[in-house]
Amino acid sequence: MPKDDSVRLELGGEEVAISNPSKIFFPEPGLTKLDLVNYYLAMADGALRGVMDRPMALKRFVNGATGEAFFQKRAPSSVPPYVRTVELSFPSGRTADEVVVSNAAALAWVINLGCIDLNPHPVRADDLEHPDELRVDLDPGPGVPWADVRSVALVAGEVLKDHGLTGWPKTSGSRGIHVYARIERRWGFSEVRRAALALAREVERRAPEIASSKWWKEERHGVFLDYNQNAKDRTVASAYSVRPVPNAQVSAPLNWDEVPDAELGDFTLTSMQDRYARLGDVGAGIDEAIGSLDELLELSARQEAAGEGDAPWPPNYAKQPGEPPRVQPSRRRMADPRQPTDPSAPRGRLGSVAPPTPSASLRRADGTVSPTGRRRSAHPLVVISQAKSKADALAGLERWKKRHRKASKHLAEDDVLVDGMRGRSSLWYRVRVNLRHVPEAERPAEEAPDPDYDPTVEWRP
Repeated sequence: MPKDDSVRLELGGEEVAISNPSKIFFPEPGLTKLDLVNYYLAMADGALRGVMDRPMALKRFVNGATGEAFFQKRAPSSVPPYVRTVELSFPSGRTADEVVVSNAAALAWVINLGCIDLNPHPVRADDLEHPDELRVDLDPGPGVPWADVRSVALVAGEVLKDHGLTGWPKTSGSRGIHVYARIERRWGFSEVRRAALALAREVERRAPEIASSKWWKEERHGVFLDYNQNAKDRTVASAYSVRPVPNAQVSAPLNWDEVPDAELGDFTLTSMQDRYARLGDVGAGIDEAIGSLDELLELSARQEAAGEGDAPWPPNYAKQPGEPPRVQPSRRRMADPRQPTDPSAPRGRLGSVAPPTPSASLRRADGTVSPTGRRRSAHPLVVISQAKSKADALAGLERWKKRHRKASKHLAEDDVLVDGMRGRSSLWYRVRVNLRHVPEAERPAEEAPDPDYDPTVEWRP
């Protein structure tokens, strides 16, 4: 039974209890849990369009936007009759019954659980193996101007149009822009990802100064087009999702003519309700604009024929055929340029492989080898901290900077890499520093991370 201070809402003939309705979820603007629920109900048509019949992972902020979130893939053991579930399989081989939202009551119910943003899969519950959505996720690197994000979005829209698809842009509500395209349900996740990779490379070709398709952060510049968001089990915040940022920004659908001047701060929980009342759902036509991936897959085939094969997958996926080495370039050994002395020799016999030779990074200009015999990284990365909270990880970075003031003065903004790492049920954070701009004689040796959080400690026996 709901507590006495609960609010009961009648939605589509169903009663939904909102517990702790006055709990502050966004301290800066003073917005409560009930404010959040009422926002989603005011946007119900648009918000439901973004999640309709899609399984979703529950990202729960039980203590509001300033608290730590945890991921709940499995639906609660008991769900009300107006909430559906569907069994979803993951790349790991595990399965889980995930929540499917298809009505306003279910929408209010998941928000009551502490879900600030909604994170659906790109498939519908009646066909879990064939996505109906291609997702272009634009992720700006540190210090990248917002104007560049908008420019890359416009190029992405052009590439989609040139290949027979209609792009529907929206702000991410955080730092980037998403562009979605509805597609026929004819292709599996690997093919959709392949099409997304081809698109990312084409956008980079058209806008090489501001766009990047490179997976490894140390190789990126400008705005990264995250093709791996189209791999199976990846989710993205849906249209009209409120994001857990201080001013309650929203992932706001846009018309294309709004993109060049759009500002993230213009779209908040409060302002979006006025916008929606004036314009309605500007993304309302997305379900009717269904296109084919054929032309993007043809582009992918041309790229592959020109030597651009697959690109790295996320680390929790099985190694894929044709995938390049899944190791960051700074830790990758140089390829051996020499050929086997006897290529016809049986595998494992003398001569079947080239004899070992120092990599190029070990050889001096005169051909001699350094006495240590150690490989030198093309990108000298060091891990600074690993922590359960972002604040603790960044505090470790500040301590490192104080210990190494001379080296710190050489760091550019994009030399500091802050990674949100997904654990079993929550994020943890890692900070790395690229010492590429630090003179070699001034580069500090790698130390044990401070703090040195072990994400497995909470679940291992």
